[in-house]
Amino acid sequence: MKKHSKWLMLASLLYLVVLIPQDAHAMHIMEGYLPKFWALFWWVVYLPFLIIGLRKLTELTEKHPEQKLLLALAGAFVFLLSSLKIPSVTGSCSHPTGVGLGAVLFGPWPMAVLGLVVLLFQAVLLAHGGLTSLGANAFSMAVVGPFIAYYLFRALKKSGVNNYVAVFAAAAIGNLSTYVITSIQLALAHPAGDFGGQVVTYLAVFALTQIPIAIAEGILTALLYEKVYQYEEGIRLETIH
Repeated sequence: MKKHSKWLMLASLLYLVVLIPQDAHAMHIMEGYLPKFWALFWWVVYLPFLIIGLRKLTELTEKHPEQKLLLALAGAFVFLLSSLKIPSVTGSCSHPTGVGLGAVLFGPWPMAVLGLVVLLFQAVLLAHGGLTSLGANAFSMAVVGPFIAYYLFRALKKSGVNNYVAVFAAAAIGNLSTYVITSIQLALAHPAGDFGGQVVTYLAVFALTQIPIAIAEGILTALLYEKVYQYEEGIRLETIH
């Protein structure tokens, strides 16, 4: 039964994506909302992370091919959670990100790739986000969120914090950090004469929905991490025996 548990978990997540209704107006930073300069700027900022992430992901799958299915699970988790949208600010929305799980399991670099794949599929198939805003959305969700989550998890573990509390905090703060960056991106694109004031405005509006979403994501990520950890421990015990 354990041999098929990963397949069952992955299939269940994908089934939920199809089962849960989606609002057509829900999106990341939408197509055409960013001026051309900022759309290009965020692509330039994001591309180095993508290139290094591709190299790290290739190394990981070559050295540990048995981890491919778990990587797929992490990607499906991102797709599922980030597809659940709550309209929040004009041209954007609040939603879970799901990147904390993959960052904790594999580090932040592979998530720079998986996050882009998820965002691309959502933009093309679900009309969430857009191609011109893909660089900005990828930088906030697939770079900043995973890096914050990973290094926070490591710091908490070194300080002796309980494993699952560390996962919860990493996922929740990684989620919130994504929206800090999104607020800055929106304020830079549309400062309305007061960049600082715009950032505060976006953060305040996002906070109404994003704080409870981040807490819920942290709890869900910790629960799923526990199941993955138990499965990996079981596999190691079977190998020893």
